[in-house]
Amino acid sequence: MKKALKTALYASAVLAVSSATFSPVAVMAWGDSDGNSRKSYTIEEIDSGVLGDNIVLNSISNSVAGDEKNFVSARELDGKTKDTEAVWSANEITVEDGKDYIVSMYVHNNNPNGTKAVATGVTTTFAIDQSSASELKIQGQIDTDNASPKSYWDGVIFKSKDGSNFHLDFYKDSGLLENNGIGKNGGVRLDDKIVTEGVKIGYDALDGRIPGCYQYASYVSIKVKAVYDTNFTVNKEVRMAGTKDKFGESVDAKVGDLVEFQITYENTSDGVQKGVTVKDVMPTNLEYQKGTTKLYNGQINGLTAEDTLTTDGLQIGSYEKDSVAVIRYIAKVVDNDLYCGDNELNNWAQVSINGTKVLQDNAIVNTNKVCKEEPKDEPKTCETNPEMEGCKQPDPEVLPSTGAEFIGSALGAGALTTVAGYYISSRRKLNR
Repeated sequence: MKKALKTALYASAVLAVSSATFSPVAVMAWGDSDGNSRKSYTIEEIDSGVLGDNIVLNSISNSVAGDEKNFVSARELDGKTKDTEAVWSANEITVEDGKDYIVSMYVHNNNPNGTKAVATGVTTTFAIDQSSASELKIQGQIDTDNASPKSYWDGVIFKSKDGSNFHLDFYKDSGLLENNGIGKNGGVRLDDKIVTEGVKIGYDALDGRIPGCYQYASYVSIKVKAVYDTNFTVNKEVRMAGTKDKFGESVDAKVGDLVEFQITYENTSDGVQKGVTVKDVMPTNLEYQKGTTKLYNGQINGLTAEDTLTTDGLQIGSYEKDSVAVIRYIAKVVDNDLYCGDNELNNWAQVSINGTKVLQDNAIVNTNKVCKEEPKDEPKTCETNPEMEGCKQPDPEVLPSTGAEFIGSALGAGALTTVAGYYISSRRKLNR
């Protein structure tokens, strides 16, 4: 397999994702950025003020959640067991083919001083082992800006029931934050980056801020599916449309550019696979170009197919052992909701056999959106806006005085008009 994202089952919006980069765990399941040497505290020690002003996470040995160093756990989602009756596995769990599981992470700022001891930059990540084996690990990590240690991790081992190889698939949009603040009444959804680069959580907002004490503790969870391995492969690649460039896992493109995707399916079983169907799950900022889907296999060389690839899926027939089918199509990069700056557009291909097991793989289009900065309003001052409320108007100019000569010249009606006109003109100049 060419990617860590390979062979992922798709069912009810299940997505496979690449594992984030995590600090290595040698012997114990839990660890931290201080060399796995952080001290444990009892509730009594915490209440006595042993931490002072220091921010420490997940280090209470007799917490209401048990030993907080063991803060990642998993359980089966059977749809029957109530949450209050569910049995969680903190170290390892046995999985069955096609079953769903929830993985949860406990996040607790141990300092008892509430909003006077806020952990900042709190980011949570789940790393899902994307290999295929009889035992796989999901590791949860908490990163902070100001805690000591700054990073904490723990994990759960997933084992197949009969020793068969399997892989774990992440359910898209399953990331959830629950707490007494923003995450109350059912929780708040977290971005799918929870399983790649991590996402910020928080108490009042998703701003990375977690005050100290139990009332501000949080639970972060995801859902995964255990999928026993199957006998075909899927590979998704991309290149700029209209070129002879080699297909690859990603391409850089601008809004308005056309990109060409390639989906390769191969039957690696010893028999015939019937009802092979290919479907494409396209992100909002890629637009499928009608009439561009082409099918290639041992008998067909570039047949234009129906435009069902991104809707109901495209049925491409039956394939014998070692047979290969290739589908190519073109999409346009558009700006429906691009962020300012770098955007990563993940396009997923899904292949199913007889409507049962589905494998998927992705290719990425990287695009950059340049946003113009709004002009900043210059602050108004009395100097630039003298008529602004609160500004003192300068006194009028003093009329020139030449003593008796001036008085005498001002006695006539014409002279009075001249003087008044001078004074009015002076006021106008002052008020410009």
